[in-house]
Amino acid sequence: MPITFNKIKEITEIQATSGFEGRLQSFMRQNITPYVDEVQTDNLGGIFGIKQTLTPNAPRIMVAGHMDEVGFMVSTIKADGTLRVVALGGWNPLVISAQRFTLFARNDVAIPVITGGVPPHLMRGSNGSPSIPKLEDIIFDAGFSDKTEAEQFGVHPGAVIIPETKAILTANKKNVISKSWDNRYGCLMVTELLAHLGTQNIQLPNTLIAGANVQEEVGLRGAHVSTTKFNPDLFFAVDCSPAQDTFDANADGHIGDGTLIRIFDPGHILLPTMRDFLLDTAESAGVKYQYYVSKGGTDAGAAHLKHAGIPSTTIGVCARYIHSHQTLFSLEDFDTAQAFLREIVKKLDRSTVDLIKGV
Repeated sequence: MPITFNKIKEITEIQATSGFEGRLQSFMRQNITPYVDEVQTDNLGGIFGIKQTLTPNAPRIMVAGHMDEVGFMVSTIKADGTLRVVALGGWNPLVISAQRFTLFARNDVAIPVITGGVPPHLMRGSNGSPSIPKLEDIIFDAGFSDKTEAEQFGVHPGAVIIPETKAILTANKKNVISKSWDNRYGCLMVTELLAHLGTQNIQLPNTLIAGANVQEEVGLRGAHVSTTKFNPDLFFAVDCSPAQDTFDANADGHIGDGTLIRIFDPGHILLPTMRDFLLDTAESAGVKYQYYVSKGGTDAGAAHLKHAGIPSTTIGVCARYIHSHQTLFSLEDFDTAQAFLREIVKKLDRSTVDLIKGV
């Protein structure tokens, strides 16, 4: 069944950044618990549903999104009550100014915040164009009179600031504009996969461990912990990558062109046995795919180095303008990736996994 816009709207509008994933963890727990045998968390907050199998000597398959979106943390409260920040994840400074955010103060109090841009009136006579601001110089303004008033509202260094925006459909109803598709895509992929397996009463030839990690955007940290805890035979990150189609028609990553076969990124090389399995599965199921070479990494980069080595890959889609308030992505691509992931987990019996592992 095609993904519905309402599901995307619900999950993308949740605000949860690195180290502060609690709201998304609650969403994941609510949506995976009915379809798994048990739910476990790691000590940093990663959450996974475990679906047992009746097959003896079954492999352990791990499928993981990540719950955190990019955000900021308050580093300084200025005397005038404005704030300065450090980034949680990668940001282009050009997309930060003149936007709305929510600051979460003491006791989880939500406070509206904007980022200040310099009006053109104040640049007259400066004999130059505006320069790219340094992130640490960007003004975050909640309208406080001074530092004392900010502190009275529970604002403190360490409070987090997260983009505030609403998801909408494009005019042609083919695409969505929202924040945080990196990586609410992966979290929704997991909940939809488990719901499909559960409602259809599908028995897998493997033990499936499916959920989401924390703190991916700040260094793949949660994946180190969760893969150590669960020790799977294979690991599948489910993550969103930047589309490049509006910048270079010949570059990798076109929305609407299907799921991504990520053959290389700076932290991970796709093993030939895993590549062949992915291609055979996609082609036999009629799944539309595109090859992708990435300049950034996913949790597969951390997972594949754990224990004696865990063959890993990323089941991805691309989206335009990620790591900003307004990301544009294809509904069809999600459905394609979901169909692909369902076929993958159904095929991973012991002999197939051993072939991928080369044993």
